[in-house]
Amino acid sequence: MKFENEEKWELPDFETHEFSPKQHKYCVCIFVINEGEKFHKQLKSMQYLSKEIDIIIADGGSTDGSMNHEKLKGFDVNTLLIKKSIGKLGTQMRMAYAWALKRGYEGVVVIDGNGKDSFEDISNFIAKLDEGYEHIQGSRFILGGHHENTPLSRLIGLKVLHVPLMRLASGFKYTDTTNGFRAYSVKLLCDSRIAIFREIFDGYELHYYLAVKAAKLGFKCIEIPVTRKYPETGKTPTKISPIKGNLQVIERLVNVVVGKYDLKAIHD
Repeated sequence: MKFENEEKWELPDFETHEFSPKQHKYCVCIFVINEGEKFHKQLKSMQYLSKEIDIIIADGGSTDGSMNHEKLKGFDVNTLLIKKSIGKLGTQMRMAYAWALKRGYEGVVVIDGNGKDSFEDISNFIAKLDEGYEHIQGSRFILGGHHENTPLSRLIGLKVLHVPLMRLASGFKYTDTTNGFRAYSVKLLCDSRIAIFREIFDGYELHYYLAVKAAKLGFKCIEIPVTRKYPETGKTPTKISPIKGNLQVIERLVNVVVGKYDLKAIHD
């Protein structure tokens, strides 16, 4: 399948290990790096979903043995993608989305591999894709949503800064703009006005950018309830460092809001 401006896509180097042929029209891409047995536990619990959606792992370069092929096959994983280039989440996302588009999927559900998210709701994302929605945001804060043990600093930052700015930029009444549990249609991901396959998208800004552009360009957007549970004790499962990481999140959020990643701004 050929896409507009595909020759200009800026993609990382990555390995592809296909354990089975494409079986469904949608795939769920799990973004992960070094989550160990916690990740395997999530895969085992998600295994039943392979009957309705292809399970794809977008690995950022794990070194903990969690990408053992035989184990992944045992969990009915369809394909493993391993990023070989330098880069953060946005680089993994570009890798996964480009591969999913070229493989002919009609939509992509995305979820983290750290066990926090209610993978049981993936079926609801599939249903919304079938209904024609093109940007589907999971939310803990709408009717039916739920969260547990969310760090207070996260809640404050989300409610006071992140959500208001994203609403301002998009014109859509998002309620959970840092939640990476989402789904996207192929039409949205390959839209040349959005142009997500650019190296400038290295981190979390790609999630924010897609949410803003989807709403502003008139794509069919919706939030659906999900659950996110943080552990009661121990280290918070996140790849965002407390100071530097959070400052980068704020910086990239502001860049999205002021239009830094928009094609017109770049060309100007």
